[in-house]
Amino acid sequence: MREATSQAESWPKVVLTGAQMLFVAFGALVLVPLLTGLDPSVALFTAGAGTLIFHAVTKQTVPVFLASSFAFIAPIQGSAASFGVSATMGGLMAAGLVYVAISQAVRLKGTAWLHRLLPAVVVGPVIMVIGLALAPVAVSMATGETSDNIGYGSAIFLSMSSLLVTLVLAVFGRGLIRLIPIMGGIVTGYVLALVMGVVDFTPVREAAWLSVPSFTAPSFHWAAILFMIPVAIAPAVEHIGDMVAIGSVTRKNYLEKPGLHRTLLGDGLATSVAALFGGPPNTTYSEVTGAVTLTRAFNPKYMVVAAIIAIVLAFVSKLGALLQTIPGPVMGGIMTLLFGSIAVVGMNTLVRAGQSLTAPRNLVVVSLILVFGIGGMQFGGGQFTLQGVSLAALVGIVLNWLLPQEKEGE
Repeated sequence: MREATSQAESWPKVVLTGAQMLFVAFGALVLVPLLTGLDPSVALFTAGAGTLIFHAVTKQTVPVFLASSFAFIAPIQGSAASFGVSATMGGLMAAGLVYVAISQAVRLKGTAWLHRLLPAVVVGPVIMVIGLALAPVAVSMATGETSDNIGYGSAIFLSMSSLLVTLVLAVFGRGLIRLIPIMGGIVTGYVLALVMGVVDFTPVREAAWLSVPSFTAPSFHWAAILFMIPVAIAPAVEHIGDMVAIGSVTRKNYLEKPGLHRTLLGDGLATSVAALFGGPPNTTYSEVTGAVTLTRAFNPKYMVVAAIIAIVLAFVSKLGALLQTIPGPVMGGIMTLLFGSIAVVGMNTLVRAGQSLTAPRNLVVVSLILVFGIGGMQFGGGQFTLQGVSLAALVGIVLNWLLPQEKEGE
């Protein structure tokens, strides 16, 4: 009888942990629409709707939250300037359908080839890049560089206080407290920010209590579609890394169950539905993977709750605006821990594989993945630049394919 609640978890615990996951994702979730000129409330709605679609497709087996993808920021800006927002949404719908096409190819061909394509010597460092490539973002937030009204001293105090509370609750907390260390850190940082007078309530005063997000319907133009489709390839590769990363945390193989074809299908449908309402494309969030790693909150129900809360906040403008008043340094302090924990998952993947990293072949593969991914190497230009995690994953796959395997005893 109790199995229906998955491990007999109480609803207050599920709701609190789910809310925490949304807190973790919120900063990045609304940053993408703010940078691309889209509506943050629409992004909240489409993140929630996309996450629900993903979990419907995967039958609630993977503890991930989907929200605004950073990989599409430059393409959305370029496409919106050239073709308009409505046509850009049509291009993004097509990009989501590329994911769907890739998922069906995986369904027909199986996943055995993935183990040859993505061994631990590739996957481990790529997961490390997913975390470490974002480290400068966390540090910039923590030191106040992203905040107009908070100086360095105040920012460091807020970020380190939030981080310290999160660490203490994560390590020494018991029971329910241990499941909400991030929320504890955010609340502590927010209260301190209130005392210091650095919280700007202007967005809350200006927002209505209830309002319908400014949805934008897509229109379809071949130029915009052809412009956007190639962009989908790199995030699709990143999706595989994210699935392996969360699988490394939970000790489950999500490429086999529910299957990469289902996770890609869920991601693709989530992106297409987001574009249908005028929201940015969805992707699995590394921030939330870091939170899952820290809290050991492996139940996918938490993500479903986070999705429902996101949809509600999209219509309750005052609450959405209140969340936007959380100072950047508060989130930055916590992000330093979350992004670092993702890198540790990658290190653990390499350690568990038991391969010698000083062997010439492995040394070359791991070294170039790390330096290209973290160092800012890029190929191409304009809207079709390949860099970061996508470039690191591609370099690792190609090197692993081209370099000969070392013989036993060499």
